[in-house]
Amino acid sequence: MKKIVMSTVALTAIIGSMSTVSASEKSGIDFKTTGQTVIYYNTAAKNGTNQSLFSRKAGSNTRANFGIQLNLDADLGNAFTFGSQINYLGTLGLEKNLVNNVMQTTNGTVKSDSIADDIYLNKLYIAKQLANTTLKLGRQELPKSLSPFAFSEGWNVFKNTFDAILAVNTDLPNTTLVGAYVAKSNHNGFGNNMSSFSNLTINNNPVLGTGALETRGAAYMLTAANKSLPMTAITASYYALNNIGPVDNANVHLDASVLWVNVAVAGKQLPMGLKVGVQGGQISPDTLKNTTAYGLKVAMAPVSNLNVTLAYTSVNDGDAHVQNVGGVKTPLYTQMIANQGAIKSDNDTFMLKAAYNTGAYGKVILQGSNSSDNSAAGRDLTDIELVYKVKAGGVNFLAAFINQSWSKKVNNTDSQNIARVVARYNF
Repeated sequence: MKKIVMSTVALTAIIGSMSTVSASEKSGIDFKTTGQTVIYYNTAAKNGTNQSLFSRKAGSNTRANFGIQLNLDADLGNAFTFGSQINYLGTLGLEKNLVNNVMQTTNGTVKSDSIADDIYLNKLYIAKQLANTTLKLGRQELPKSLSPFAFSEGWNVFKNTFDAILAVNTDLPNTTLVGAYVAKSNHNGFGNNMSSFSNLTINNNPVLGTGALETRGAAYMLTAANKSLPMTAITASYYALNNIGPVDNANVHLDASVLWVNVAVAGKQLPMGLKVGVQGGQISPDTLKNTTAYGLKVAMAPVSNLNVTLAYTSVNDGDAHVQNVGGVKTPLYTQMIANQGAIKSDNDTFMLKAAYNTGAYGKVILQGSNSSDNSAAGRDLTDIELVYKVKAGGVNFLAAFINQSWSKKVNNTDSQNIARVVARYNF
């Protein structure tokens, strides 16, 4: 962390009779600067196509970004704080010989001709502390733990953010209350334009039109997180989504509500580091079929440095997907790196995960899921993922290999391989 001091001291004497200005005469704002730099590479190949891993030829799916993120935060006095984040997204010229696309962009193309096209403002907010309440206004991140259907996703080069008003209160014992008014997001996804903030989306495969169902109004959220019961954390969230309709049909106006509850049980008193989770809820759009979902999770550490997790989730055939309205991921326990398309609607999914921490040599994760597609398509997915994480020289490295196979072919494709390498340096 660095500090930049912006001073408003005025010189009170002419050159030649200049005197030292005392600390008491100095006024200004101390800006704390933090950030990260990222190199991100992802390649994918489906069978039955001309795609191949690590190829940049036409038709292949190989992407990369180089990014620098700078945070500038300050205490403005009188319990006011300021936060901002500026991001640079580039390619280091990798499109010239290694890749043919990007993970994120600010202009929708692989490369740009102007530095202005590569920079965007991801955060800009003012916060005010009022007793036990924090009020935060502006462009900001929202955590999945408190906002499970409108959250900032960290899997890509940089997180998505939201234009929002957020209030957090801790007056009640062992309870955190969160209220939010959420307007727009720069939706996270493959190749998304991160400098473009647009309406929240509730469903990417709507039944009322060919375009995505978007929230033309705002989303209102209320979350209560309570830890009064021993070893138990209960989080309940309610959303009201206003004026929903397909992007290709301005005459459709619906409202929807979302209720989601998560219960987590964990404590040192439990054997083998046992942790248990239960989640469930419903999305209720006007005139459309309600979507209900639930999940169960059990995790434990049977031996030192080894953690094992077994999870199950089920989503019915409702018309709305169980999915982040500002991205592509789900709040479901069975969410892994690349299986969100199979678990967010009309399915039953089992997931098994084992993570072994070697210490200085990093962490190895092996996880797999099987999703039974209960829709008419009947296209089940098996997703196997091997992940390695290590910190070396102050840099956080991630390497992942993913194999996906489907029970039925679509466009002559029933399997896909994905390889990903990411390096992040936080400063």
